[in-house]
Amino acid sequence: MIDQYTLQNPVTQYPKASPRMKQQQPSPGLETEMAPKPDAGEESYRGTGRLAGRKAIVTGADSGIGRAVAIAYAREGADLVLSYMPEEEADAKEVIELIQAAGRKAIAVPGDLKDEAYCEQLVETAVKELGELDLLANIAGKQVFVEKIEDLTTEQFDATFRTNVYSMFWLCKAAIKHMKPGSTIINTSSIQAYKPSPGLLDYATTKSAINTFSKALAQQVADKGIRVNVVAPGPVWTPLQVAGGQPPEALPKFGEQTPLGRPGQPAEMAPAYVFLASAESSYVSGETLNANGGTPTP
Repeated sequence: MIDQYTLQNPVTQYPKASPRMKQQQPSPGLETEMAPKPDAGEESYRGTGRLAGRKAIVTGADSGIGRAVAIAYAREGADLVLSYMPEEEADAKEVIELIQAAGRKAIAVPGDLKDEAYCEQLVETAVKELGELDLLANIAGKQVFVEKIEDLTTEQFDATFRTNVYSMFWLCKAAIKHMKPGSTIINTSSIQAYKPSPGLLDYATTKSAINTFSKALAQQVADKGIRVNVVAPGPVWTPLQVAGGQPPEALPKFGEQTPLGRPGQPAEMAPAYVFLASAESSYVSGETLNANGGTPTP
């Protein structure tokens, strides 16, 4: 178990990529079938009550960064509505058990974020089941590597935008109607917004759009007392990578281009989402917090 609370060298805190990471799964991918399995803080994250009484929606909550954030939010005292694809039920069950073990509510609402009606239902379910909604963490994403633009289909381009951008728009629009002053929205961009990989043309474009959308929305809702911020992860070891996000032959070197020389783990992303959700960040809005292993960004 990695102890995140003990001073240690971040270069060696988690393993570097290795040949055993060369693997492939059909989309959307399951964390339970990955080797090595990502660390989402299941054994290590300790809450301190920073989100006591909060009512949250977390998308992509079954695995990867969404899983780590859901666990952290619950251990910080929040009740949650969890969004994930129906095919990801095996991973989601583990998260639900961990949230319940923390003494918090876990309301599972599987579905497809590309569907506007589902996004609206997600918000209505949160208000109905939790009593209110004051925290929205948009984390789910679609990433499929395509080397050449001539092979990038309109169907994939559309699906990537609907998953990454449209769902964010629909969820923010529906959630803000119910949010009181002090509420927070956290969206998820990427290092790809600043240093796009050629084979992630559609994905990188959506991540840049998320930054801009969030900065505009933050100004629009500031007078309501609602804050909007962004986390921009670097290369993080999640099912997204093994389910088409990277070519399998690239995975043994995944993350080595960062100054820290290794991929990040979901457990290392969760504290950024906790900080931006908590009252500790009360004077932070319209900001993008980069958690990318030291890669410089504009």
